[in-house]
Amino acid sequence: MQVLANKHEKSQNFYEFDQTLQQLLQQKLSPSFYRYADEQLTAFGALCAGPIDARAKVTDREGEPRLRRYNAYGDEVSEVIVNEGYKQTVAETYATGIVGYVHKDIPELGHKGNYVYSFAQGYLLSQTEPGFYCPVTLTMATAYLLEHYASEELKQKFMPHICATGDTELFEGATFLTERQGGSDVGANVVEARLDQGEWRLYGEKYFASNAGMCGVAMVLARQTTNSKQGSKGLTLFAVPWREDNGELNHITIRRLKDKLGVKAVPSGEVEFNGAKAYVVGDPSKGIYYMLEALNLSRICNAAASVGIMKRALDEAVHYTNGRIAFGQTVAEFPMVQHSLGALHAKWHASLVALFDLVSRYDEVIGGNASEDEQQIVRLLIALVKKETAEWAIEFTHEAIELHGGNGYIEDFVLPRLLRDAQVLTVWEGTANILAHELIRLVQKNAHITLLHELQQTSHPYLQQLASVVEQRFAVFVTLDPAMQTLEAKPLMQQLARLYEAVVAVKHAESAGEREQMLAEIYIEEQFDQKPFGEVPLAVKGFKLLNSGY
Repeated sequence: MQVLANKHEKSQNFYEFDQTLQQLLQQKLSPSFYRYADEQLTAFGALCAGPIDARAKVTDREGEPRLRRYNAYGDEVSEVIVNEGYKQTVAETYATGIVGYVHKDIPELGHKGNYVYSFAQGYLLSQTEPGFYCPVTLTMATAYLLEHYASEELKQKFMPHICATGDTELFEGATFLTERQGGSDVGANVVEARLDQGEWRLYGEKYFASNAGMCGVAMVLARQTTNSKQGSKGLTLFAVPWREDNGELNHITIRRLKDKLGVKAVPSGEVEFNGAKAYVVGDPSKGIYYMLEALNLSRICNAAASVGIMKRALDEAVHYTNGRIAFGQTVAEFPMVQHSLGALHAKWHASLVALFDLVSRYDEVIGGNASEDEQQIVRLLIALVKKETAEWAIEFTHEAIELHGGNGYIEDFVLPRLLRDAQVLTVWEGTANILAHELIRLVQKNAHITLLHELQQTSHPYLQQLASVVEQRFAVFVTLDPAMQTLEAKPLMQQLARLYEAVVAVKHAESAGEREQMLAEIYIEEQFDQKPFGEVPLAVKGFKLLNSGY
């Protein structure tokens, strides 16, 4: 009879056993900030692995949000009901400053945080509750839009609540873009903004409105009736409070909540505006530009969620295969299993290093310290990293389920939920096809030239050669007609994304140790099919070194 061995205890802290994350934070934060982050993330890592994880299972299986449309008197209330555990997760997570400390001082340090710290929190949270990281993402995007483009009056009205860390009432945020007739074609949006006695009022519907009913303020694109511009350039950005100052519903109705495959924690609904009071944010002619900037931030959040799911799936597979006895030995002792685990370990490691390289660059852009070329590189990397990590989050959960065998398919284990949650990440914030069009636009601005020049500076001979090959492919790509470019864009994105991950993994290994060097070499061998036929893979040769970290 097969039994479970007790060789490996399951991690009770997602941060303590993440050597790569700790290395990255030590590199990218000042000594005092790192000491603070290390202490706070140790506490948050335990919270994520323990209570938040237990609550996430309840929300997914039996406690998902539900809509209460009417009160006892038949009045429209459009109230979203969530379970008590979910409310506790909301309070505990925002209290960490995951949103607030990007925009206000951390009391213990006397200065603001940054996105490196925020995304470290989001990455840990996504290992247990990627569904809830969606509302956090929307709140981050709302805070970004208000801070960068809103009037001082609007900032004073909303920012203290959006950035609340337990010190005042929390307003979660939302970004409502999608309409039925448009989908990704935002230029087809028709929600109207009408001027009524000096106030803007919105009319129409948004078809995929995530965090509906839970947000305190939503950022909404609408067409001013006084603006004759068509398409996306005719859209204005509005801040729309869910409730008016007197506490009454702001003429907003939730028609229904979506019955989704996964990410049950986030209520996504069909929202109708029936004269909702709204406030113009920034230049009325630049609404689409503002929202696309927020979309780029959300795409980084999407990547953080993807890498978080990758790490959780890997951890579950390592724990299970090291404990399961089959044919007289643990499953992890079989070479095929070692190969799978080692390859996944290397891919996750490179993805995490790449994610935080991108986030560091993004912090420079937000801080106004990046050149125009550097800004274009960041835009390109956002598209590459978002696409690559979202696709691999699905692959990781699939592979982890297979390594569990039949147990991996049972809802008592976390993997089915992770797989359902991972599937949405290829859709949220732009599908692969949408991101491919982003690549084409950025290639027209020569963003790829600067990035490829940087990647060619690697110390690794094979990666230098590969960078030259990719450069040659881009030289051909720019000569293709537009239709052919759309067909070649996605495979070219994959090649460039994996080259980028490999280069940053090699660079990271130069200042790290034997483990990191092994992970970089495994990544190169596996992702670029460099293993000679008949030889033992590096993932198997280095398995003992990698497995010892668990």
